[in-house]
Amino acid sequence: MTEHSALDAAHLHCRSLQEALDGLRRHGLPRIADWGGRLAAVLTDGGRLLAAGNGGSAAQAQHLTAELVGRYRLERRAYSALALHAETSSVTAIGNDYGFDHVYARQVTAHGRPGDVLMLLSTSGRSANLIAAAGAARRAGLCVWALTGPGPNPLVEAAHEALCVEAGSTATVQEAHLVAVHLLCESFDAAVSAPLAPAAAVPGRTP
Repeated sequence: MTEHSALDAAHLHCRSLQEALDGLRRHGLPRIADWGGRLAAVLTDGGRLLAAGNGGSAAQAQHLTAELVGRYRLERRAYSALALHAETSSVTAIGNDYGFDHVYARQVTAHGRPGDVLMLLSTSGRSANLIAAAGAARRAGLCVWALTGPGPNPLVEAAHEALCVEAGSTATVQEAHLVAVHLLCESFDAAVSAPLAPAAAVPGRTP
């Protein structure tokens, strides 16, 4: 590749990312803000976030959980969040004994509790192990959210709710997913730092 063609490719990559982010801004921000508020309600009440993906999406899942266990911007308490691919002994044992399609589903069954949230990240939306995890989570009473590439796709159908990034390349989808992860963290932090609303009066009870 010549220097000129490499520069053209770089411009094309940036233009594709800008288009994907424009779509995310137009169509995805209300869902991300809603997820952030609902995730805050779950985690502050003692619930847990489980997250999973494959390859680059696994890295994105771990990025999300790290921001919640650590912090995103402002100092706050730690919240329970697990990236399932990072449980390497469990992943390899389950993969060896049951097959790769079960590496996340079995962990969801082990760790998930009713009311918890499972976040699944996939550029294709067609990963069998994530679709199996969504099914296991539904059976266990978890809320399943999917962050995917272009829809419709099987993971969107398997999840309760999904946010699809419309982009033509895996790299662009992953880059937009990182922005979505950060926006989710911003919405989460805003929700947990918001002052509590005054408790509603209970009939017959003296204040």
